[in-house]
Amino acid sequence: MELEKIRNLSDTELNVEEQKAAEQLFRLRFQMKLGQNEGVKKLRGLKKDIARIKTITRERELKLHGEAPKAESVAAPVKAAKAKKTKKEAR
Repeated sequence: MELEKIRNLSDTELNVEEQKAAEQLFRLRFQMKLGQNEGVKKLRGLKKDIARIKTITRERELKLHGEAPKAESVAAPVKAAKAKKTKKEAR
């Protein structure tokens, strides 16, 4: 599945796609244990698809994609710099 297609899915659709891929992965692993080695490429592809889906889901939880970094991470170095100035002024 392509990354742009995954990004365009809603949260519920992402969950459904993840469940489908996990079920297919289970079935392929089961077939491979029975001795059918025809799904090696498909197995790798499904693992990658699941990882992509989980990554997009996590990005949405953290609100990372397409947004600027959080103000907290930028504000912390500024506070440290101000603290250094005040120590110099105290001397």
